[in-house]
Amino acid sequence: MQQEKMQRSLTLIPVVLFGFSFMALATVFSTYGIAAELSHGMVSGSYLLALIVMLFTAYSYGQMAKVVPSAGSAYAYTQKSINPYVGFMVGWAVLMDYLFIPMVNYLLFGIFFSAAFPSIPSYVWVLGMLLLVTFVNVKGIRLATMANAFISIFSLLFILIFIGLSAKDILGGAGTGTIFNFEPFYNPEQSFSYIVAGAALLCFSFLGFDSATAFAEETINPKKTIPRAVIIITLVGGAIFMSVSYFAHNVWPDYTTFTNADAASHEIITSVGGKTLASMFLAVYFVTVFGSAMSSQASASRVLFAMGRDGQLPRFFGKLHHKYQTPINNILLISALSLLSLVLSLTLVASFINFGAFIAFISVNIAVIAYYFIRKKERSVKGTILYLILPGIGALLDFWLLLNLDIHSKVLGSIWFALGLVYLLFLTKGFKKRPPELKLGGAETAEETA
Repeated sequence: MQQEKMQRSLTLIPVVLFGFSFMALATVFSTYGIAAELSHGMVSGSYLLALIVMLFTAYSYGQMAKVVPSAGSAYAYTQKSINPYVGFMVGWAVLMDYLFIPMVNYLLFGIFFSAAFPSIPSYVWVLGMLLLVTFVNVKGIRLATMANAFISIFSLLFILIFIGLSAKDILGGAGTGTIFNFEPFYNPEQSFSYIVAGAALLCFSFLGFDSATAFAEETINPKKTIPRAVIIITLVGGAIFMSVSYFAHNVWPDYTTFTNADAASHEIITSVGGKTLASMFLAVYFVTVFGSAMSSQASASRVLFAMGRDGQLPRFFGKLHHKYQTPINNILLISALSLLSLVLSLTLVASFINFGAFIAFISVNIAVIAYYFIRKKERSVKGTILYLILPGIGALLDFWLLLNLDIHSKVLGSIWFALGLVYLLFLTKGFKKRPPELKLGGAETAEETA
């Protein structure tokens, strides 16, 4: 039986745009108030620390993308370089992120727009967005690419306007009254532990870089394109997050005076640009949520596709639409699962996400060591730095931030992980047989082409 294969059509820019859409660049506004309280005003410092941690991990994703240019992302990397059992458990952990991120987007969209238009029930907004996202993803990658381009340009335009108006107000005497101020990064009167706590939360903002790897089988020359895209997404995203939070702090330095931390960005935006900028932000928020939900649903459907095609999930998950060449079963299943956003709380759903992300990040760093340093014996001075020290630092930093997650994330994440282990026991008849091996769907590994 011929194996299902995806069509290669994506180049560097579309892959980067998918990452930006998943990352939801404007999410820096929706998380600013909570992050400001958690970091005691040092949001830019928390973003800088998160960026440093994520760059180590982004590097490891790029190295593994050269070896395994597959739609399975972290699942495929660990299965190929460590073993199928670990690969399955990492894939299971990744599903926590990808399955629940669309839910977070729908929840936030319903909350935000029902507050702005109270006469329209929240479920109307949720269902409308869900149907729109599903339609675009079923139609295929080209329509999604065009949507991503519009979303990214619109979001960046709003961010530039916000920074420009904030700078104008600051120079006019508002806030700190100075453009150059180190306190958003580090305040010596506050403990560094607050920056760490903020970074553990804000790593969530960087999740777009790893989603780009899920499109490897639809990317032209993925061994070069994917590693470049991963680094670009991480660096540009980090720079934008730090810039927005830096100017937000300087225009409104006292985070304790927000009426509502959840809506702090709305207060800041209104103070900077009045109702006009606030209305523009509403439009930006619409396209941002749409882009993030669309990209996360697309990424999740491809991870499920890889696991289904490999036999680690039922074959139902490994099928493509005959016309659009998209994993339609998975797209529709994720849409159905996202209907839970009508009844679940935002806190509960968000608690799942960072746990799964850090498990995947730690595993990909270890995969680099396992493949290059141990299996390929890249143990020169250069090889030791590139394939042991750098990914080793990345794994330790990710584990450090994992330990700093709140108790809900750890408990709910551990329960999900235990369910995956039970399913793996069933799949392998109590570890008596190996899980199905990774099949790359026609994409050769670096080892095979050497």
